[in-house]
Amino acid sequence: MHGQLTGVEPSTGPGAAAAPATAAGATVDAEPDLAHHGDAEATPGLVDLAVNVRRDPMPDWLADPLTAALADLAGYPDPRPARAAVAARHGRPEAEVLLTAGAAEGFVLLARALVGVRRPVVVHPQFTEPEAALRAAGHRVERLLLDPDDDFRLDPARVPADADLVMIGNPTNPTSVLHPAADLATLARPGRVLVVDEAFADTTGVPGVDGEPESLAARRDLPGLVVVRSLTKTWGLAGLRIGYLLGEAALLERLAAAQPLWAVSTPALAAATAVASPTGVAAERAIAARLAADRDHLVRRLSALPGVRVAGRPASAFVLVHRPGADRVRQALRDRGWAVRRGDTFPGLGPDWLRIAVRDPATTDAFIEVMAEILEA
Repeated sequence: MHGQLTGVEPSTGPGAAAAPATAAGATVDAEPDLAHHGDAEATPGLVDLAVNVRRDPMPDWLADPLTAALADLAGYPDPRPARAAVAARHGRPEAEVLLTAGAAEGFVLLARALVGVRRPVVVHPQFTEPEAALRAAGHRVERLLLDPDDDFRLDPARVPADADLVMIGNPTNPTSVLHPAADLATLARPGRVLVVDEAFADTTGVPGVDGEPESLAARRDLPGLVVVRSLTKTWGLAGLRIGYLLGEAALLERLAAAQPLWAVSTPALAAATAVASPTGVAAERAIAARLAADRDHLVRRLSALPGVRVAGRPASAFVLVHRPGADRVRQALRDRGWAVRRGDTFPGLGPDWLRIAVRDPATTDAFIEVMAEILEA
């Protein structure tokens, strides 16, 4: 089995329950809480392995423009320099960039602007905000559930041919799967909007290879492609809210028409300009290389724990693991001072799954020691 397609009725709010049904008409026992996110797990006082935001000190080349922007808050934000910098970074015209207040705003704009969509399909498990935004806007969402026994890999043939909106993450949160760009490209076609959430693309890397593997950010030849990007993860800017969309100019104009005026603040625009610069891109690539080593260390340590299975080959800043009774393990970890991300709020997962953020080896070793004690108890 490569996946399952389910239908979900629209709801009155992003986290409201619905009654999904399989293609054969069978009901699903419980609806995941789509409004639950990792920050709810990271209670103050706990070591945070639940949120995938890097917390290293901010470099001067990023901190200085942010500080300078605070002296110019009396003026309305001017997005033009940031849009030009992002466009240059990805080799696209400026008209193919739409700056947003984080990636989450991009999903809301898509849901509200694409009112004529007839068959939206969201590939799960993935970040829940795309589906939540669609449902809040009144869309009837279908879920394509990828198979954990196949390491959550996508078979493009499973996507319905008449789906006119398809949403997928790459690398996918929470599975950390990096789908081949060639597979995703086959999903693009006239009459369909293909949304690829690349919020964590800057965390990926292949030794000896420049750039972000499997990214579609520079592809201008794929009809209906919208790439969603975030600057909040690698650079620790979740509180600033900055991201952007890449796509065809005419499609982005439709999305911009649904966006509030001056949606992105002056400090956020300064951050986008700095991060998109050659200095920012080079620093990002160095961070991704260090992250890969830290991730390998976490995977080795987790794989040695009894009954713990790491899903697939993780490619991002987090690792998904399966362990029977993981919900009880999560609570025991909280009691010992550690926060990890529960899996049962992601469609296609359940209480036996946990997402664990990649941290430095010392933090990982301390975490593994506590988890081993819990598993042996």
